[in-house]
Amino acid sequence: MVRSRYLWWLAAALACAAAVAFLTGLAVRQAATARFAAQAAIDARLRQALLASEIARFRLLPLALADDRDLVALVAGRPGAEAVMNAKLERLSRDLGSPIIYIIRKDGLTLAASNWRDPRSFLGKDYSFRPYFRAALRSGLGEQFALGTVSHRPGLFFARRAAGGSVVVMKMEFDRVEAQWREANGVTFVTDPNGVILVTSRRNWRYAATRPLPSERSLRERKLIGVGNLGPVPFREHDGGRITLLREKGDHLLTTTAADALGWRVNLALPLQGAVDAVVRAAQIGAALLTLALFAFAAFVRERSRRRREHTAQLEAAVAERTIDLRREIEDRAAAEAHAAQLREGLRQANRLATLGQVTASVAHETAQPVAAIRNYASTSRQLLDMGAEDAVRDNLSAIDRLAERIGAVTAELRGFARKGSRAGGPIPLAEVVEGACLLLKERLSRVVFVVPEVPPGLFVFGGHVRLEQVLVNILQNALEALEGRADARIELALDAGAEKVRMTIRDNGPGIAAEVADRLFTPFATSRPTGLGLGLVISKDIVEDFGGTLQLEPSDYGACFAIVLRRAP
Repeated sequence: MVRSRYLWWLAAALACAAAVAFLTGLAVRQAATARFAAQAAIDARLRQALLASEIARFRLLPLALADDRDLVALVAGRPGAEAVMNAKLERLSRDLGSPIIYIIRKDGLTLAASNWRDPRSFLGKDYSFRPYFRAALRSGLGEQFALGTVSHRPGLFFARRAAGGSVVVMKMEFDRVEAQWREANGVTFVTDPNGVILVTSRRNWRYAATRPLPSERSLRERKLIGVGNLGPVPFREHDGGRITLLREKGDHLLTTTAADALGWRVNLALPLQGAVDAVVRAAQIGAALLTLALFAFAAFVRERSRRRREHTAQLEAAVAERTIDLRREIEDRAAAEAHAAQLREGLRQANRLATLGQVTASVAHETAQPVAAIRNYASTSRQLLDMGAEDAVRDNLSAIDRLAERIGAVTAELRGFARKGSRAGGPIPLAEVVEGACLLLKERLSRVVFVVPEVPPGLFVFGGHVRLEQVLVNILQNALEALEGRADARIELALDAGAEKVRMTIRDNGPGIAAEVADRLFTPFATSRPTGLGLGLVISKDIVEDFGGTLQLEPSDYGACFAIVLRRAP
């Protein structure tokens, strides 16, 4: 009887532990997969950005050579022009890491090439059959991923129409990018609009079709690339973005980015076993062990109570002749024991498993303005290059370098903020903070009437340069977004420097802030904008308070008015 009771308890404990482990595994797998997928999407976008920057670097050279005076002399047939151009292309090819750069006459004949010393040189070869050449003649620009007719190595060809109807062609190979991807985790590959793999960290995947293609489209794709056959799909797809690589065990999570200007997509397959399965197994084991421990504790309490009841019954039979006072003492003691058991049961119910998770969502928010500024400077630089304004381009590149350093500093500061570590600042010139914020928002501020006072160079406040700049950028950015669509948009920045405090107000003539939003304006995720994160003002308030200042919304007859009060430094 006793043994059967123990077996029943053991069976019930094992069944409950298995059920709890199963349910815990489902919940943890869903959460872990979601976090893993979010991180994988970020990694894929970063790899796409690196690939895009590499392509953009090569794409600029044909444009720069389009009106080169040596090229003009070459097309005009001037004596000695061919040797000069060959030497220049050879030097550019070596400096930029391009395997080949060559100039094609409008009839398709190659006039100059960087491999002019090679016995297999392109000089005198006819490339009028190449689609990128015909596209450049027709529209001024042609790009094509194909095998080299001489080297038989894959690459992306950039062609641009140049002086005298000639075409400048430059080839980009992806060996360095693929090597970097192979050193990173997972499998990275790039597909064209038809789903054919062109660039990949696994060489045997190149030219494989990730989906079935109609025979006509497959023939056109093979002819365009210059290969005989397309490889089979190297993986099997499952639900939820999971794939299984052929001849490999374990599932991978496949993340695909949006198509770029070429229609290319960067795909990243990361193994789930190490990242998700291990977490799920650990959670299931922990849940099962906790359940078994609870059952063991309950069984211990139950058995002890049973033995106590038996012992009490024996004592009651032996001391039946004792007085009523002794019986009352025994009853009081039993009640105290029952109360102690109840307290222990309460402690058992209070024991729980806590899971700590933090998602840092502010990096994209805090770096959006510098990235936008970098994009604007880069766009302006392309126009200035066409105009030959090299000094202005250098100025823009210096500004881009400063903005990139600022992004790194903002990221470091955000990591410090995530740890909630309050950092004391030092004396900094307020003028530099205002000028830095205006630089980040220069293009957008030019669209409104922006009134800013002249900040005295000798006015110093306590704080950190980058962090206070973040505060000012956040508030100005909110004002600019609130003023979108207004013809009379106006932002005023006012300054009141006292002996101990410096007060700075930022006022706009927008619609203002609704009362229901104003009450919780400085709480996380409070925003009235559909695309807003609701984190900017929370971070700004924390930054200002870390430096002993205040940030608050001021009453205003129109628009919104924010006041920043900082400690003045001597």
